Amino acid sequence: MERASQTIPDPSALERIDQTALDTVIRKHAVFLRGQRGGARASLKYKNLSGLDFRCADLRQADFTGSCFAEANLSGSIFNSCTFFAADLRGANLRKSDFSRADLRGAYLAGSNLSGASLAGADLREGKIMTRGQDGELIDRKGPAGVPHTIFTGAKLAGADLTKVQALGADFSDSDLTGATLVSADLTGCRFTDANLADADLSGSILTDASMRGAIVSGISLQHTEQAGLDLGGSLEDNHMGDRLEQLDRSLPELLDDHTEWIKSAGKKGKQLDLSGYDLRDVLDLKSRPLTAVHALGSRFIGQDLRRSQMQGGVFDRSDFRDCQMTSADLRGSSFKHANFARVDFSGAKLSALSFKQKDGSERLQHSDFSGANLRYAVLAKADLKNAILMGADLTGAVLTGCDLTRADLSGAILTGAVFKGAKLEDAVIDLRSV
Repeated sequence: MERASQTIPDPSALERIDQTALDTVIRKHAVFLRGQRGGARASLKYKNLSGLDFRCADLRQADFTGSCFAEANLSGSIFNSCTFFAADLRGANLRKSDFSRADLRGAYLAGSNLSGASLAGADLREGKIMTRGQDGELIDRKGPAGVPHTIFTGAKLAGADLTKVQALGADFSDSDLTGATLVSADLTGCRFTDANLADADLSGSILTDASMRGAIVSGISLQHTEQAGLDLGGSLEDNHMGDRLEQLDRSLPELLDDHTEWIKSAGKKGKQLDLSGYDLRDVLDLKSRPLTAVHALGSRFIGQDLRRSQMQGGVFDRSDFRDCQMTSADLRGSSFKHANFARVDFSGAKLSALSFKQKDGSERLQHSDFSGANLRYAVLAKADLKNAILMGADLTGAVLTGCDLTRADLSGAILTGAVFKGAKLEDAVIDLRSV
């Protein structure tokens, strides 16, 4: 897609907007969204907005065509259905912002940080603004090349449209690209390490020297792609996901009935449910099943809806929960050693210890154990993590806003970019110098 005009200013001649003027535009746009008098839809086309602060603004449906956001802070903001056609976002902070259904065709994202951002359904296809040169020839209005790589680390790009995107050397590590369209894209040298590429369409794309180490590639389409030097080491296809429950001689409800009887009888009747090694991605309505005290070592729960699920006192070591929804789930007293929770939403979840009364009247705590777990870009806002064990856990980019970490043990945890705003840290073992 190209847009041509003789009246579009040169990138070096964009009108400068200061912070006061921007704040006024944001306030009027908020009134516009409420449908009240005095409001005005934000239209900041071909403006110099570099270095400005947009944090936590709601700018749905705004138009930023051709504007420059270099080094601006757009983190935590809402840009649903906005137009960023051919905008310059070099070096901008876009962390944890919502660009769902936004028009980002031709946007220049080199060096920008979209860690934890959502571009679900966004359009990042090819797009150029063309201007007339002195001799009348159409020339590309793009800025200079040779800037740092674009960073999509931890971004939520499920269902995003990246058709024909030029993303040479971009970093998509730990991102969710489930069902995304990357047809005919130039992904030379891109990193998709540990990303979720399930059902993504990369047909006709250039993947020369790209890395998909540890990525989920089940259902991925790689037809007519250039794969010279493509690294697929440790990637997970369907045949790597484990056995399916259909292979059992009994149905899951029958097994759960036995498990429930085992719990009620303190192990005297029934049988404890063991789902170790099974592929549970497609089990319908799994969140309604009682998973208390279940054994599930090395199982695959990827993408499951486990909101409000009951998973207390279980053993889920080395299981894969990437991209699961686990808001308000009860996981107290369970073991998740070396489990993978990349991008999981634990908002409001119970991850604290279980308390048991001993015969002598004393209290025994059964801790929730996340030792060595991957919690990169997970959301733990307002989660209860009292007495939890997080030794050596990777919390890179995780959001722990308002969570309770009282007496939690984060010895050796990786906390790069983690957000602890409003978190309770009384008696927690934690080194915040690495945040």
